[in-house]
Amino acid sequence: MNASWPAELVDGDITLRPIRMRDQRSWREVNRRNRDWLRPWEATVPPAPPGHVIQRPTYRQMVRHLRSEANAGRMLPFVIEYQGRLAGQLTVAGITWGSMCSAHVGYWVDQSVAGRGVMPTSVALAVDHCFRHVGLHRVEVCIRPENTPSRRVVEKLGFREEGPRPRYLHIDGAWRDHLVFALTAEEVPEGLLNRWRQARPGTPQK
Repeated sequence: MNASWPAELVDGDITLRPIRMRDQRSWREVNRRNRDWLRPWEATVPPAPPGHVIQRPTYRQMVRHLRSEANAGRMLPFVIEYQGRLAGQLTVAGITWGSMCSAHVGYWVDQSVAGRGVMPTSVALAVDHCFRHVGLHRVEVCIRPENTPSRRVVEKLGFREEGPRPRYLHIDGAWRDHLVFALTAEEVPEGLLNRWRQARPGTPQK
């Protein structure tokens, strides 16, 4: 356990907080409704080697794993709430220290709230927390080129596109190419949330 976790990050109607065992019913309901919306972008497990069986973890196993990784300082597993209801998930993973001080961010959001600024705000909150409180220097997001909604999130926030990673992750049943988008702490001295507020039309400044 450290000072940067567990954390609750809030901006208006949007809250990022640690995932909990008691979120199971809401988490399953949101995933069920969004099955077709999320399937093309969901990580999958490649075929097991001969003699091995790979089983999909239960919700409780997933939460226990995420908590263990968070307690070890390797991950920040958030759920996203919008207007008090669970609306997605955002995970800061692969936290690496030493000479790198880096991590990557993955996320998904309920289709019913897409287009309301929920995801850009959530990513901005998480990145600011990583830079200001966790002590990271670089955060990256890897996105399939075909995933236009996810690409719009990082483009709105001003992430740099760094180039392709061929066959980078096993997604939707096959090894898929991804594009890398990244930010370093020096690029957003004013904070990413402040940058997003200034860029978003009609948003009152705080």
